[in-house]
Amino acid sequence: MDEHHLEHPTMGVLGMQDMLRYEGYKVNHKRIRRLMKLMDIHAIYPRKCLSHCNYAEYVYPYLLRGRRDFEPNSVWSIDITYIPMRKGFMYLTAIIDVASRFIVGWALSNTLEARVCTEVLDEAIAKYGKPEILNSDQGSQFTCPRWVNKLKAEGIQISMDGKGRAKDNIWIERFWNTIKREHIYLNPADDGLELYRGIKVYIYYYNNKRAHQGIGRIRPCEAYNKAA
Repeated sequence: MDEHHLEHPTMGVLGMQDMLRYEGYKVNHKRIRRLMKLMDIHAIYPRKCLSHCNYAEYVYPYLLRGRRDFEPNSVWSIDITYIPMRKGFMYLTAIIDVASRFIVGWALSNTLEARVCTEVLDEAIAKYGKPEILNSDQGSQFTCPRWVNKLKAEGIQISMDGKGRAKDNIWIERFWNTIKREHIYLNPADDGLELYRGIKVYIYYYNNKRAHQGIGRIRPCEAYNKAA
C-alpha cells in the first residue's frame, strides 16, 4: 500500500481496495481506511470548490454588472485554480486586466493562503500601478481581513462576484480554460519546478504573442499598452 501510494498519491480508499483486489487480496474498505490512517497515508486531491466564504462581514457587492466600457488598468480580476501534475497538484493564482486580457501577476503555490494573493497583488502594483477596481469571487482568501484591508489601504475599490455567479468573473475563468487547454493538459509536469517554468513560458506567450478574439484579435500587450 505504501509503495502504491508513492506511485499514485491521488488514490483513495476505494482505489486502494481495487488495487489490492487485482493483486489477489480481498480486504474490507474499513480495514484499508484504518491501515491508511495508521500509516499516515492521505490521498492528494484537489478541493471541489475553492470559493468557500470566510467572513460574511467582508463580502462586498459586485460593481461591474452591465459595464462594458473598461479601460486598461481600470479593472483587474483575480482568481485561484488548481493545476494537476503527474503526481499531485498545485494552485495557480493570477490577476488579469479586464480590458486587455493582459496577465499582470501570477504565482504558483501549494497552499491556499491569503498571503499568496496579497503578494501577487503587491508585485503587480509594483510593475503596473493600481487598478480602480479589483474583482474576485467570495472565496475565503478574499473575504478575510488581510485581503480587504490590503485593498482599502491601496485605495482600490472592492468588487466580488454574486454568490453562485461564476460568469461575474468570466475574464479570468476564460483564461483558466485557455491555459489548461493549450498548455497544462498537453504538458503534464513531473514536479513544481517544471510546472512553474512551463507556466512562465506560456503566460509570456499569452501576453505577448497570442492574439485574443475578445479584444479585436490583437495581443493583450498591445491592448494593455494603449493605456501608456
